[in-house]
Amino acid sequence: MALQCSILMSVALVRISALAATKWTRVNETFPGNESCSALIQLCGRQMAAAISANSISSFLATELSELASELSLQWVAVIKRVPGPTWETIREHGRHSLGKAMNPIWDESQERDAAGIAAVDGGWTAVCFPLDRSNATGDLLVGATRNADEQLLQSGILASRALTLSLQLANQQLDSRRHVDRLKSTLDIASRMSAAEETAPLLDLIAEEATRLLDCDRSSIFLWDRERNEVEARPALGVKNGSLRLPAKDGIVGETLRTGVAIVVDNAYEDPRFNQEVDRKSGYTTRNLVCVPLRDADGEIVGAFEGINRNSARAFTADDVECLQQLGTQAAVAVRNLRERSLLNRSRDQLAQKFASQVEIVGTSSAISALRDTVNRLAATDLPVLVLGESGTGKEVVANAIHFGGTRANSPFVAVNCAAIAETLLESELFGHEQGAFTDARDRRQGKFELADGGTLFLDEIGDMSLGGQAKLLRVLEQKVITRVGGSEAIPVNVRIIAATNSNLAESVRAKKFREDLYYRLSVVTLDLPPLRDRPEDILLLAEHFLKRFAAQARRPDMQLSPDARRRLQSHAWPGNIRELRNLMERVAFLAANVKIAVDDLAFILSPEQEGGGQLSLELGLDGGTREFQKAFIRRAIKQVGENMTDAAKLLGLHRSNLYRKMKQLTMTEITGDHGETGEIS
Repeated sequence: MALQCSILMSVALVRISALAATKWTRVNETFPGNESCSALIQLCGRQMAAAISANSISSFLATELSELASELSLQWVAVIKRVPGPTWETIREHGRHSLGKAMNPIWDESQERDAAGIAAVDGGWTAVCFPLDRSNATGDLLVGATRNADEQLLQSGILASRALTLSLQLANQQLDSRRHVDRLKSTLDIASRMSAAEETAPLLDLIAEEATRLLDCDRSSIFLWDRERNEVEARPALGVKNGSLRLPAKDGIVGETLRTGVAIVVDNAYEDPRFNQEVDRKSGYTTRNLVCVPLRDADGEIVGAFEGINRNSARAFTADDVECLQQLGTQAAVAVRNLRERSLLNRSRDQLAQKFASQVEIVGTSSAISALRDTVNRLAATDLPVLVLGESGTGKEVVANAIHFGGTRANSPFVAVNCAAIAETLLESELFGHEQGAFTDARDRRQGKFELADGGTLFLDEIGDMSLGGQAKLLRVLEQKVITRVGGSEAIPVNVRIIAATNSNLAESVRAKKFREDLYYRLSVVTLDLPPLRDRPEDILLLAEHFLKRFAAQARRPDMQLSPDARRRLQSHAWPGNIRELRNLMERVAFLAANVKIAVDDLAFILSPEQEGGGQLSLELGLDGGTREFQKAFIRRAIKQVGENMTDAAKLLGLHRSNLYRKMKQLTMTEITGDHGETGEIS
């Protein structure tokens, strides 16, 4: 024992008196008859309760070491941990002593022996040390110093250290559980906030900020891999404008993670050859330790890396930190991918909406069209049902599109249904959908037009041709705003704006009991009556040039122009097919005309001549009589085409105004020889 004492004194280089009298006891020994057991057991119970509710190990030890000092009559007590050096780090202490490093030798031997010890040291102090269980991650020894050591101090201290070990383990478990729950909550919170994100950069900043909090580190960065450029973009990046930095994808810890797909924990960054110190030199930042995990998308493909830097309180990153960062990284990768896809879809949708909106322009300068355009602009800002009336080809669907794309529903669906083309037996399925097995051919569940148009506009074309049974079902949906699929029982709410159109006289159909009166009033909250093209002759050339420009661009031809003869020819036509007929003609000309200057012959006048007067001319008139009747009809059509202005009619026919009157007089037309007199102006 004397030899052992001399060895310890020479190694420690401290003044420890009476070290030969050091007493050692195995920590698993029991001590029957110890009078302090009852008090220590009570202390253990209090420690356990405190461990369960502890907010941190530091705060737990601050309270419990004070109680241990009182219970063991120690002037100083601490939990210490061996750190590389080798030296001892004080985790938490209570009280004071004046021994300096005089206790280090006994601490060293206590750890080597795995035994509790008590020894007298200079100045009347007694040093004690009690090993804590090796599974405890907080500290290695419970140590203390006192001037009033009693005979039971060693035994009481062993019991107290056992209790403290259990309490520390319980506190760590509780704190780990709370951190785990907190991380799960944060992951869920991030997932919900990700769904509302509109841009990638703020989303990455949000995830990095949350990772920094959960890992209790100084900062975090997300690196997105640009494979085409073989670069990574760091977000956020310290000391860089806009918080973004591009780096080569092959360099540093991030490059190693991208290559291997394995998480990397670095305890000392500057001693790791893989660490790229260039960023630190440029930013003035010092990286001590870090953790880096690969970012994988839903398909398992590596799309980047996630890095946490400088764990607080000089601690090292743990396996739990790796797991936490991987969970957040998965959320980040999936969210970034979804956000990019959604952004691409939104841009495509907006572009398509803008493109389609540009093609539904209401073209014309006539008073009727100007009034119509103003009304459409006002209606677009409302959700009122609209009934559009007009002849076939007057642009009823164009007006419906203009109302839809000019309002708040522009980015929602526009669904058109031709009611005349749907058999009555299929109408309910087409409009409301059907469940699987609802009828013979219902092999799958199918959504109807109302569901497809939810949030947008449903255009019911040729509503006047819908059967009475279909009208009743439609009325019920318009009143209740819910649908039920054929073969189903679930009531499905729908938010749809209705625009209906017909070329028939609905009021007459209501009187004839062919159209439901209640449905008519439901649809006709606002009624738009579109004029035929023959009643707006001043718009013919505007429309022709509008269509010609559009179709020439589609045909990849230079701008095409109408010759004066072609312009007169277009104006002289009655356009029984209205705008649709003019549009189709301009499309044919744009693709088939030989030259960019459109001549009369290019019109290839497949324009059907207007049949005025009801039928064909009688052969009994003979050639002269038939010619006279044709000339009369042709002149009357020209006059009507220009709004009965004789000067414009003469120009349209290629005549002088006086020659036109002379010709009409020769043909004994009533417009001259009748009520207006020989030279009267048609009003």
